[in-house]
Amino acid sequence: MLKISSNSITGKNNEDIDINAGTILDRTETVEEVGRKIFEETVAVASGKSQVSAEKSGIHTEFKVWESLWPAL
Repeated sequence: MLKISSNSITGKNNEDIDINAGTILDRTETVEEVGRKIFEETVAVASGKSQVSAEKSGIHTEFKVWESLWPAL
């Protein structure tokens, strides 16, 4: 599982985040650049060449996106 942040504050301050996609909103990277990062990291993890941040730290926590739209069951 890759964890992708949609805002730079979370992306910079959370060690469990693998890719900070908030850079698109910050206008420091394009959608294509971030998409390439996501693709390359997905291929690396699927190939066993890389570990995601949560596995490296030994801490794996879940959080929900859009919980107000999709409440926990």
